[in-house]
Amino acid sequence: MSSFDVVTVGSAVIDHIYSLSNLPKPDGGAFAREHATDVGGVAANVASGLAEFGNKAGIITRVGADDVAEIEADLQARGIDCSRMQAGPEESSYTLILRDPDGERMIVAGGQSVPNLRLDARDIEYAGDASVVFTSAYAPDEVVSKLVTARERREISTLVFDLAGPLSELEGRGTTPETIDRLLSVVDLFVAGEVAAHSYFGGGADEAIATLTQRNVSRAAITQGSDGARLLEGDTVTDVPAFEVDVNDTTGAGDTFTAGLIHTWLLNDYSARNAGRFAAAAAALNCAEPGARGNLPSESDVRKFIETQ
Repeated sequence: MSSFDVVTVGSAVIDHIYSLSNLPKPDGGAFAREHATDVGGVAANVASGLAEFGNKAGIITRVGADDVAEIEADLQARGIDCSRMQAGPEESSYTLILRDPDGERMIVAGGQSVPNLRLDARDIEYAGDASVVFTSAYAPDEVVSKLVTARERREISTLVFDLAGPLSELEGRGTTPETIDRLLSVVDLFVAGEVAAHSYFGGGADEAIATLTQRNVSRAAITQGSDGARLLEGDTVTDVPAFEVDVNDTTGAGDTFTAGLIHTWLLNDYSARNAGRFAAAAAALNCAEPGARGNLPSESDVRKFIETQ
């Protein structure tokens, strides 16, 4: 039996959230109506969503010493194991999240703790004690490459990868195209938003799905925001519509969607259609409140919501 359902590897950061009068254009401006801080980051968000669904989750991440107490306390309060959290003397990684009154947002990242994350043999052993290991392209190339090697050697049993951002955003701090190329031969679930997918595959969802099919990726999801998502299982494509809700903030919706897919598609063997509907419903519910984890739903919350649709 695995000690963990999921171990996530990558970013746990401090989010600085600014509610603006408008998203500024080049050489333009905006007025900050509200400012708040919260714990975020793709690995932290996905782990938090999975813990809310009732899974035993752990995280491997690196934070600056000044922020370790705040981030660790937040994640532990959500039931996430932080025993492999690293603390360094560098500035902790952070994001600036700028959102307009309609919930649309821009995200700017900074800080060096996540780019400085590295894995040792104990980290690989810790990850190998989970049913599923999740990472994203925001994790350093050295980290993702080591996880790919571990999957090739079957030291970890199931690997999920979220492309997370366009290649231009990853340069010098995240996963390289060469490692992504190698990853496609072993990944068990590949997730990407349309913008990120276009930067790597050179086209939209159809082109991404075609390439993933050619590479024999067993499961994949290309998310398209309010247009829903396309799921690939073997050579079968399933279109999943988004649920219509009153959107407060779209930050973290993709991470909640990914957590929903892992919970249903990988850990509980739902069909692609039912897994997609669960993940889409979870993401919709999380958009109802500000912040990446503003309204993380439980499994029962998601089921009740789906029943009303």
